[in-house]
Amino acid sequence: MSSDLREHIAGATYHTYSRCIAKENLMKEDRMKELMLTVIKETKEKFKFKLNAFEILDNHFHFIIQTVNDTHNISKIMQRIKSVFAKRYNKLVGRCGPVWNERFGSKIIEKAKDAAKYMLYLLWYLAYNSYRKNKVNDPREYRYGSINCYLNENYKSRLKITLHDAFLNLGKTFKERLKNFLEYEKYYVEGLWSQRW
Repeated sequence: MSSDLREHIAGATYHTYSRCIAKENLMKEDRMKELMLTVIKETKEKFKFKLNAFEILDNHFHFIIQTVNDTHNISKIMQRIKSVFAKRYNKLVGRCGPVWNERFGSKIIEKAKDAAKYMLYLLWYLAYNSYRKNKVNDPREYRYGSINCYLNENYKSRLKITLHDAFLNLGKTFKERLKNFLEYEKYYVEGLWSQRW
């Protein structure tokens, strides 16, 4: 059975995600999350794309990636990240076989009914993954996510994060954007988001 063709739009923003084989916690150890950070960094050096956000959990990950051109489309970017990680993971732990459960999932944010609102929702959804999985008491404490890049103007992330326009359009100054962005966190926590984007 053939897979559906994935839509590629240069300049589009993609929410991508993938799970480990059989939902196993293959990335539970910090060294495996560090490996993923290294692979993403290397892929950013090889391919042209903007990383807007990421969250790496024990058995899955979420990335928000904005493509720049057709040459380095989302499929090529994700194929490299997943295949290089799998190869290095198997070598490190002395195993063979698949690491990932399926093709990566992706949604084009700009296709949402309200793309800016959807993007702001996703930033908090990704961040609260670590909280929902009982890894931390507050998403700001989690080391393998990017929410602090949106909360602290001077935050030094291990990966270069390009702040998304949905955030940048929340105000003229970082302080104003932050104030408005924190309101969206309240909406997320209180479950007041519309599920129809």
